[in-house]
Amino acid sequence: MKLNVDGLLVYFPYDYIYPEQYMYMMELKRTLDAKGHCVLEMPSGTGKTVSLLSLVVAYIKNSPNDVNKMIYCSRTIPELEKVVEELKNLMDYYERETGDKQELLGLALSSRKNLCIHPRASRGGEGTSVDAECQKMTVSYVRRKHDKDKSIELCDFYERWEKDGKGTVLPPGIYGLDELKEYGTKKGWCPYFLARSAIMQADVVIYSYYYLLDPKIADIVSKELSKKSVVIFDEAHNIDNVCIESMSVQITKRTLDKCNANMDLLTRHINRIKESDAERLKEEYLRLVEGLKETSLNRDTDVIMANPVIPDEILQEAVPGNIRNAEHFISFLRRFCEYLRSRLRVQHVVSETPPSFLKDCSQKVCIERKPLRFSSERLASLLRTLELSDMSDFKPLVLISHFATLVSTYAKGFVLIIEPFDDRTPTIPNPILNFSCLDASIAVKPVFDRFQSVVITSGTLSPLDMYPKILDFRPVNMAMFSMTLARTCICPMIVSKGNDQVAVSSKFESREDPAVIRNYGNLLVEMCGVVPDGLVCFFTSYIYMESTVASWYEQGIIDQIQKHKLLFIETQDAAETTLALLNYQKACENGRGAVLLSVARGKVSEGVDFDHHLGRAVIMFGVPYVYTQSRIVKARLEYLRERFQIRENDFLTFDAMRHAAQCIGRCLRGKTDYGIMLFADKRFSRADKRGKLPKWIQEHLKDSLCNLSTDEAVQVAKRFLRQMAQPFSREDQLGLSLLTHEQVQSEEMQKRMEQKMQIM
Repeated sequence: MKLNVDGLLVYFPYDYIYPEQYMYMMELKRTLDAKGHCVLEMPSGTGKTVSLLSLVVAYIKNSPNDVNKMIYCSRTIPELEKVVEELKNLMDYYERETGDKQELLGLALSSRKNLCIHPRASRGGEGTSVDAECQKMTVSYVRRKHDKDKSIELCDFYERWEKDGKGTVLPPGIYGLDELKEYGTKKGWCPYFLARSAIMQADVVIYSYYYLLDPKIADIVSKELSKKSVVIFDEAHNIDNVCIESMSVQITKRTLDKCNANMDLLTRHINRIKESDAERLKEEYLRLVEGLKETSLNRDTDVIMANPVIPDEILQEAVPGNIRNAEHFISFLRRFCEYLRSRLRVQHVVSETPPSFLKDCSQKVCIERKPLRFSSERLASLLRTLELSDMSDFKPLVLISHFATLVSTYAKGFVLIIEPFDDRTPTIPNPILNFSCLDASIAVKPVFDRFQSVVITSGTLSPLDMYPKILDFRPVNMAMFSMTLARTCICPMIVSKGNDQVAVSSKFESREDPAVIRNYGNLLVEMCGVVPDGLVCFFTSYIYMESTVASWYEQGIIDQIQKHKLLFIETQDAAETTLALLNYQKACENGRGAVLLSVARGKVSEGVDFDHHLGRAVIMFGVPYVYTQSRIVKARLEYLRERFQIRENDFLTFDAMRHAAQCIGRCLRGKTDYGIMLFADKRFSRADKRGKLPKWIQEHLKDSLCNLSTDEAVQVAKRFLRQMAQPFSREDQLGLSLLTHEQVQSEEMQKRMEQKMQIM
């Protein structure tokens, strides 16, 4: 289908289009025209990805001088692969319609773990071990040693890429991870380094959030990308937490013990080089006198040594004299580690700001701010000079150097909290130092400042006005879209009480109440009796799920559930959860039916789709508030209040409702799909909670469905499932939720669509 979107010819690779897809493209076009940023909420399962790709690719083709690249950031590998498939489909459509071979280059990029084809290195499994094996065979000094000693193993794929592939232009096409590995195998080139070099020439780059938001990785991978790029953060409801995580550091006594071993090893290497090749250390010293700018541009391609956040103006300075000499620098690090060890000897919680920490450090061990600021880059330079083949051994010391750089670079937006006990072992002394970022805008600000347009989009962003506040940017456009339906295929309802009229809630004073736990169990048993195939439940935390399931065993509720369906439980172990998911899907496929017990903010709540029979109903047991007794959470809430004037309760409710909406939205992955959305907590019926749900859910949450008992909810579910069991074809959707080319371009339809959209 060829569409006229506000004067732009857009190729859309399907015969029909949803009204909200067309409206979404209109708002996206206005954002690109304004050369600004936007926040767009689009209902789950309504073709957001293909709408984004179709509009932006058309814009690049039509106005290459205004926009010349799309950077599509996704969260998980399955999501990344979906984007690649949609882009392939779009390019195939272009070729069919135009009859010309398309010159567009689309490229997915992931870690070495997902792209390595070396027989031994790729067997490592874990990302860190694959990285370590790769570095042992590809860093420049190992390759120089190989010239003298042929017994040192190199990566043939990397060598051939260096010799024949470096600087070559990839043929036009769409390269997912499998296509890159296939192309690399055919040419004998390393797919990882091939992809890293090719992102500069690619028109569409698809990769993880961290390649832009984590400064340690962005500094290496994304530094040279064009400023005339459109950056898309898909599934961005959690983007602030990703930003904070990328800028935070956690240090324990074990970390410091490993640092001592790292420093002993470095000292031995320095002494060995002084005896055999003193000139090498002298050359490094001279480079450091001149400044870091040259060395930073020519560093080896290794994420572990990346500089966290040193701004360019600092890199142009010379390294402070007291850490230029390698031995002096190791001595400096030893003093700093001993100081950190002394700070961990606490009997009570300590909370302080970076300036306060630096003042204490200066008074007690005479370490000033400036050398700390250069610690990360100075360590990277030393590791390169010593030509150590296995960088992964030095991760604890690299972590400490990153902490030193961060704590001395940022005076605001961070807090340093030292606790004598870990939350998981509150009776065993296990001190932990948390250097936590409180301001998500610090990590994302360089992205907003540098790139022409940044699109924040997801199915669960309500309320939209919160994101510009917490990310500290001014959008040119904010819009949310409702879901146009030919039949009401979602059934949201709030269960506020059991059949015994006892109110159900996960709030602290109610969660141990046997009557509440029994009512939750009865609700699940009753729903298992009426809902076919798959049923997914979400709890507010792992601890709450475990205690509730233990009570259900004692009350005989688990036995009643298993009379209807098989039961699977998500755990904190990724391998166990993957196996549980696989068996849950098998049980749904063969008609046995299954229940999956999961946790909000867990693996299942993000990026796992329960489409059609895999999720006919989702139950949210309780309001998934973040653990408010956490000192880091308290510090962040206080910072948000002072810096952005966001009240604590507003942010906590916003955070809880976006996660509840994300969990509940797992069951609907398209307009031919249908599902029951059950909010099991009386607090959901309050206006402040309901009002923060996405518009497309609120529209179907009528007042009559906001205060139901278990029996009433079961009756509503039965009635809804009977309606959904009636025949439903594409013809039933035409002109309502599915439009032809003629319908979408008609003036009457465009007016009707604009009335349904809410622009802020």
